[in-house]
Amino acid sequence: MRAALLIGALLAAAPRAALADLQDAVNWARTHGCAAGATRAPLRDSSALRQAALALSRGHPLRAALDAGGYRAAQSAAVHLSGAVGDAQVARALSAGYCATVADPHLSEFGAARRGEQVWMVMAAPLVVPSLKDATGVSRQILNLVNAARAGGRRCGGRYFAPAGPLVFNPALAGAALAHSREMAQYGEFAHRGHDGSTPAVRVERAGYGRYRVVGENIAAGALTPGEVTQGWLLSPAHCENIMDPRFVETGIAFAVNLSDREAVYWTQDFAAP
Repeated sequence: MRAALLIGALLAAAPRAALADLQDAVNWARTHGCAAGATRAPLRDSSALRQAALALSRGHPLRAALDAGGYRAAQSAAVHLSGAVGDAQVARALSAGYCATVADPHLSEFGAARRGEQVWMVMAAPLVVPSLKDATGVSRQILNLVNAARAGGRRCGGRYFAPAGPLVFNPALAGAALAHSREMAQYGEFAHRGHDGSTPAVRVERAGYGRYRVVGENIAAGALTPGEVTQGWLLSPAHCENIMDPRFVETGIAFAVNLSDREAVYWTQDFAAP
């Protein structure tokens, strides 16, 4: 009862203009009804998410609905309300039971579909992939993070690695990494073995690296930032061992993007010692 009275008081304090339409009702719940006083940017209208909400109303699951709207989401959520006739009722229902979703600061866009007393809402954040125009900068960020890990020493699974010297960027290894990232993105195949059966060593040779003592490779798919992909490698014992292995002295790093693929971004880091 106390919660219901509190919600009623919050709604009574809301200006009528703030509940003029469904989007305003959602944003009122986001900025006032859920933890009033918190600073959150209002959700922006998205025509693609409106199409996704319409697909939801027709029985599609959320992922399929987003696909139907042509929306690539980094994060998404959906809410279905039944019996919410007015926008004030929508705001009340969201404030009462959906604050974790509505107030999520990672969500930035909104779309809805309405049919009688039923409302379908989709809230999401668009997928943002690394820029190919800044591929050199992205690779440099990863190299800096990897070298910081090597400098500090690290346990990879059950094996401890003492601090190691920094890896040096090698353009031939970067070429091998780029070729494999592009191939994985093109075919949607996440594997060390290439589509033509090639191994990391073969690809390093093709890229013109020359004679080598040892070669290694890390790959990843779905990570969206240099920090995310590096952290994923460091948390995986086998990938962490490649990063920390003192035998490796040179490296090349590259990524490729395919927005029509579920993973969207494919990454490769090749290691070697001449």
